[in-house]
Amino acid sequence: MTALRRIIAALTILLVFSFPLLAQTRTATRPTPPPFLRDTLAATRWADSIMADLPLERQVAQLIMVAGYSNRTPGYEDSLTTLVRTHQLGGVVFFQGGPMRQAKLNNRLQAASNVPLLVAMDAEWGIAMRLDSTVRYPYQMTMGAMPASADNLIYQMGADLARQARRLGMHVNFAPDADVNNNPNNPVINFRSFGEDKYAVARKALAYLRGMQDNRLLTSIKHFPGHGDTGTDSHYDLPLINKSRGQLDSLELYPFRELINAGAAGVMVAHLSIPALDTTRNRPSTLSPNIVTKLLKNELQFNGLVFSDAMNMKGVTKYFPSGLADRRGMEAGMDVLEFTENIPMAISQICQAVDDRTVTAQQIANRCRRMLLAKYWAGLNRYQPVVLDNLLADLNRPESEVINRHLTEASLTVLTNTRNVLPLQRLDTLRIASVSVEATAPTVFQNRLADYTTVTPYQINSKATDAQIAALLDSLNRFNLVLVGVHLNNIRPGAKYGIQPRTVELVQKLTNTGKAVVTVFGNAYALDAFTDVDQARALVMPYQLTTHTEDLSAQLIFGAIGAAGRLPVTVNQQFRVGDGKTIAPIGRLKYTIPEEVGISSTYLAQQVDSVVNQGLQAKAYPGCVVQLAKDGKVIFRKAYGQHTYDTSLGGAAEPTRLDDLYDFASVTKVSTSTPALMRLVDAGKFKIDGTMGQYLPAYKKSNKDTLRWRDVLTHQAKLKAWIPFWQTTKNPDGTFKNKTFTNVRSNRYPIEVTDSLFLFKKYPRTIFKAIKDSPLNAKKEYVYSDLSFYLYPQIVQRITGVPFETYLKDSLYAPIGATTLTYNPRRFYPLSRIVPTEYDSLFRKTLIWGRVHDEGAAMLNGLSGHAGLFGTANDLMKLTQLYLQRGQYGDRQLIRPETIAEFTRYQFPELGNRRGLGFEKPAYKYNGNAPRLASPASYGHSGFTGTFTWIDPAVGLNYVFLSNRVYPTRNNNKITELGIRTGVADAFYRAINRGI
Repeated sequence: MTALRRIIAALTILLVFSFPLLAQTRTATRPTPPPFLRDTLAATRWADSIMADLPLERQVAQLIMVAGYSNRTPGYEDSLTTLVRTHQLGGVVFFQGGPMRQAKLNNRLQAASNVPLLVAMDAEWGIAMRLDSTVRYPYQMTMGAMPASADNLIYQMGADLARQARRLGMHVNFAPDADVNNNPNNPVINFRSFGEDKYAVARKALAYLRGMQDNRLLTSIKHFPGHGDTGTDSHYDLPLINKSRGQLDSLELYPFRELINAGAAGVMVAHLSIPALDTTRNRPSTLSPNIVTKLLKNELQFNGLVFSDAMNMKGVTKYFPSGLADRRGMEAGMDVLEFTENIPMAISQICQAVDDRTVTAQQIANRCRRMLLAKYWAGLNRYQPVVLDNLLADLNRPESEVINRHLTEASLTVLTNTRNVLPLQRLDTLRIASVSVEATAPTVFQNRLADYTTVTPYQINSKATDAQIAALLDSLNRFNLVLVGVHLNNIRPGAKYGIQPRTVELVQKLTNTGKAVVTVFGNAYALDAFTDVDQARALVMPYQLTTHTEDLSAQLIFGAIGAAGRLPVTVNQQFRVGDGKTIAPIGRLKYTIPEEVGISSTYLAQQVDSVVNQGLQAKAYPGCVVQLAKDGKVIFRKAYGQHTYDTSLGGAAEPTRLDDLYDFASVTKVSTSTPALMRLVDAGKFKIDGTMGQYLPAYKKSNKDTLRWRDVLTHQAKLKAWIPFWQTTKNPDGTFKNKTFTNVRSNRYPIEVTDSLFLFKKYPRTIFKAIKDSPLNAKKEYVYSDLSFYLYPQIVQRITGVPFETYLKDSLYAPIGATTLTYNPRRFYPLSRIVPTEYDSLFRKTLIWGRVHDEGAAMLNGLSGHAGLFGTANDLMKLTQLYLQRGQYGDRQLIRPETIAEFTRYQFPELGNRRGLGFEKPAYKYNGNAPRLASPASYGHSGFTGTFTWIDPAVGLNYVFLSNRVYPTRNNNKITELGIRTGVADAFYRAINRGI
């Protein structure tokens, strides 16, 4: 009875572990043939014609791929060429080098071969895995974090990689990696796997495979039958996978089965010891008939090319010497051997196996024929050498960067988000520092963070002393938010992911401040090393340290982009597979490249450079900054020229920078007065059809009492164009009149016009009285006038009770992060960051630098509604993007859409008046104040100092141009004569219309 029970139990176990395979065998459909076996009769004829001239030894040679390096000596290249020519090998697998060097070597090797070589490479994350100066895509584990809805991006990556490969003369990519990485300590697969979810691994690997194969690049899925659950690197030893057949069927084999059924062209077999599949001691899977022939070819019905993993790896050579290992591989059923250490010995041993009848000549012939069919499919029947001209440019097209950015963006994972701190909101309440751990200089992450608002940067690394750490923590006390970037410089577990003991201490101390948002630029498994990191206010995982992950993680934090990534592996109890928060974008500017919005970066740069350089050559301005955005995406930012031509008049002839501050001149009108009035309209405190007398009691009974603001803001209220207030301070002999200016500051003369010129404190009353008393023009018609804009600061303060600048900064600039927008910038910024304007030889007798250029505004302590605002192009664009987004920016609706629409529409088209309320608009027939290609929906403004901004909702255009064209003199008007500012805008329109 006991014996019978044992038999029943044994049968039960056998059925349990056999059932998955039996069920799959019953229900499986025949796999889709690999693509190279679906070709026409012409492929077979070509293969047969080659076979006719190949004796056995040459057929065997066709099944061997030699290793090739393009970063070695000429002597090495000579010997490699001789090896190929002597043995007429089937292919070459390239490793380290550079694209141009490899292309030349490739052409040389192909010339030495009677049958074109099949060229392969391990390029799992792009050709950059092996060659410098080429595109590097994210690691597979990074892409494993992407939601299923983004898998098409992986297909696009595969297609793009195929294009690059063909351009480089490459025919096979030993990818994708179809291993399921369910062992966190895996030293060799790890980040190369899509993750631990077999379904996601299969789905994403299939997208990658199809992208390549649909675009004529052969693939080789790896590492069969599954290398994901190993603690040993097969490069250095033979790993043991001690799993049952049922476990292997359920997990490791699942992705391979799915990809084979979908038509995979190749399968790479790993060097693994798997007793459940082959009990022969120390026999690697590459040399196992049970695994290669019985399982892969017979049970899974794979009839594509079976590639070995590199035959120089210790996983095979530890127990089988070169030559014998190659023979055993062929006996096991291997089709192609790569990186054979001793090629003459391998060919000899395989031919001996045919003589010994352990491999038949027909088997060799069949494998050789499949190799030739693959070559035909890859286009080698019409082999052409790699063209060297433009090779680097062709391999590094901007479209590849767009794919790269999209892949990175889709993978970003937010693991914790306490109280929805991300994306950051209420910027006006935040005092932000950024700390880059394991960095010694400002990082890409920190630089991008600073594009969104004021962020004070710090760097610290594991070599820091206790005193330095204490000083950093003390400095952080004045901030209420700390954005921590952990910059790990190694992705591999063997190197502990680049984590030093002090790294853990630093991150813990920063997290324990209670105000840290932590971004870990490194392997997901690295999270297990960090104590208390789950207690951060938010935790962002970008999975690796690259320019793109740093850039886009910063943009995620500020809500320019969202996050939908999910952890592809289990790290520990706190961080498990599938974890992740969905974050929606909130409409702040995104920074990217033109191709992301369908514009050619080359064409756009050429067009803009052509216009700007024309102005530079004509000395229309010493320098300028151009910033362009479309659909909320900043796609062009460039600084040109210098601050000044030379230093003879003062100032510095240093290169212009993107973060330089310029005097906006009349662009001040649409960046201070106009938005302030819009907000007051929204609050019901200002009516554009009200009169001047209603809001300025002193104007009652004046000739301006009944003037409507709608007419005033459209410059048809009969106001004089301007009043030269400074001229009234002069005596006929050129000296200043009594009670106007003095050379020394005092309580009576507090208004600083220059370092040595101070205005009488009551003199502004004279200015405002002159405006009130000024006569009106005889006719109601369009006459551009500054006068009303002198008055809006008074109106705003009278209505709100808050000084004009304070009101603007608190209610408008700070909430959108436009913190450089300011009057009198010398209070906050060094002169090196402020671009000089004009040398004033008439009034102030000095270089105007960091003070308002306009004389009238200067006499009002630098603050007026018509001039005086300074700032960077980037911060001005935030404001103009607010207009383009109908009053919304970030988390705030600061102006109602209806108010934006009202202020930016034509007010009096029937009168031929082209103005909106405060804004310039295109004329009905072209004139120089608007771009020629602007739509009727567009609007903007120009400034006397050489500034310009234009917004066009019809095409999502946002454009800022800042220059100091008045340096050294306002008499230089070449910027207008040459149409530079509108010319740049028209170049942008042409680029939009042309597309990629």
